[in-house]
Amino acid sequence: MERIINSFKALSDETRLRIVGLLKGAGIRLCVCEIMDALDVSHYNISRHLKILKNAGLTGEKRDGRWVYHSLSPPADPFQKLILEMVAVIPEESLAADRMRLEMRLEMREGEKCVIGIDSEEWCEVLDQLDEFEGNRQHVQKTD
Repeated sequence: MERIINSFKALSDETRLRIVGLLKGAGIRLCVCEIMDALDVSHYNISRHLKILKNAGLTGEKRDGRWVYHSLSPPADPFQKLILEMVAVIPEESLAADRMRLEMRLEMREGEKCVIGIDSEEWCEVLDQLDEFEGNRQHVQKTD
């Protein structure tokens, strides 16, 4: 019963739900910096949330040099499988911005690996371009 309660507690936070949604949608291991850039949340907070998810048995990690990649753990039982299936059907609009930012961040990988760390200039440039695009799009919508 304790594992079930820990699973519910782990998913009772919006950021942790967003992390699980990203991991579920991506279908690949994600580096901490990719998750934090996709969610626009600090490294400390992402690491803390990932630790809670790992302790609940929902995620796992794999080290590759200086990079630590996170993924969903295989469901331990039918209960955990159902929980992950429920996360998978969270309405798309709730996670759309996170997924879009993750796709942009994953384009920066080289050879299927993260090579851009935290607070990178490259990511800031991508965000500036996105902000510019969003600003132009809103301007066009207002003038229509």
